[in-house]
This record gives sequence, C-alpha cells and structure tokens, in this order.
Amino acid sequence: MPTHGKRHRQAQKEVRRPAYALGDAVELLKRLPGPKFDQSVEVHLKLGIDPKQSDQNIRGSISLPAGLGRARTVVAFCPPEMADEAKEAGAVEAGADDLVAKIEGGWMAFDVAVAHPQLMPKVAKLGRILGPQGKMPTPKAGTVGPDVAKLVSDFAAGKLEYRNDSGGNIHAIVGKVSFEAAAIIENVTALIEHIRRAKPAGARGQFFQKAVLTATMVPGINLDLKTLPTGA
Repeated sequence: MPTHGKRHRQAQKEVRRPAYALGDAVELLKRLPGPKFDQSVEVHLKLGIDPKQSDQNIRGSISLPAGLGRARTVVAFCPPEMADEAKEAGAVEAGADDLVAKIEGGWMAFDVAVAHPQLMPKVAKLGRILGPQGKMPTPKAGTVGPDVAKLVSDFAAGKLEYRNDSGGNIHAIVGKVSFEAAAIIENVTALIEHIRRAKPAGARGQFFQKAVLTATMVPGINLDLKTLPTGA
C-alpha cells in the first residue's frame, strides 16, 4: 500500500484543525514544508449539483485579480486575415484549415484553444480530440468570440477555465505558493464569488458543500465555509 513521504507526513501534522478560515489556511499553507520548486496553489470545491443533469453542469472562465503566476500556450482558430494579429497577441499557432489539419495529425502542444465563431463548424470535427482533454473551444467557457486577439491575450496571461467533473467537483489553480498571502486570498475569494453567481437554477440544498485549499505536494486544508463568500 503506497504511503506518503516523510515531508508530507510532517506537513500533515501541522494541519491540526478540522477546518480553517481562509486567511488562516493560506498562512498555514505557506508555512508547510514542501519541495524546492514553486508549487501551484489549488482550490477544490464540492458542489451540490447533479452532474448527470445537463442544466446543472457548470463551466466558465475568469481572470483572477492576482493572476495565476504562469503563462499558458494558446492556439487560435480564426479567419486567415486575423492570424497575424492573433500571433502578435501571443498565439503559438493561428489559422483555419491548416491548424485543424495539424491537430488532426496529432499535434497538441498547447494549453488552451480559442476560436472565432465563423470557424466553429470546422473546429467541431475536432471534438473527439479536444473534448476529452478539455481543450474544445466553447462559448460557455469563454473561449469563443469575435475578438480573437483579446481572447488569446487573456488566456495567455493566465485566464482560468473551470468545469465540474462527474462527481460535481471543481478543481482550480489559484496561484503559486510564492504569492503574497493577500493575493492568494483575493484569487480564492474571486473564484468562489464567481462560481456562486453561476449556481444553476435546478441546484437544490447547500450549493457549496466542501472547500479544500492545497498545493502540488502538500496535504489539503479544509476551509470553513462560514468564512467564505458562498452565500450558504
């Protein structure tokens, strides 16, 4: 049976309370013994939704106030006349038929795909490739729009996409351990407020059921829901 390493077990001993206020959780997270690299800070939310009901699934995007601390590679499906502008905005590749063919050929060296609405009929045939990886452009996720250059610059700078999984959970990166505590708190608060506003009309009961703050290689810290802007 696999066990955690000595450093993880040592960090686990520091998490003494059943739940922490957000500010206290962030301060604790930054104190926990971790690896030498700058870990990503993550929030995991358990929501009171039924993922089997299409009208209760949640998906969207948000530019977090303190950013994510990392750039992302973006491709743009756009009319040929917009390709140069998209590349100037930061796209690693931009185009129409040529980009579709490149991805059909197996190239997937990018984090996010954005698209002009005119290109969606062409992009649709990539659904079986991009869909399982969460890279399919959709209006709901904010990755489809007429201003392709702006979409590229937003997502290249770290605009966050999120979607619930089959268990009704949302997993999101909200910064780096090296961030100031106030920046992490600001990002977590903005994300939770954003998701609260996206609550499906069909969701019943308590919407936010659990929230956990963690980083790449440290134990999770349960957040006290009463200290968060959950509206619960």
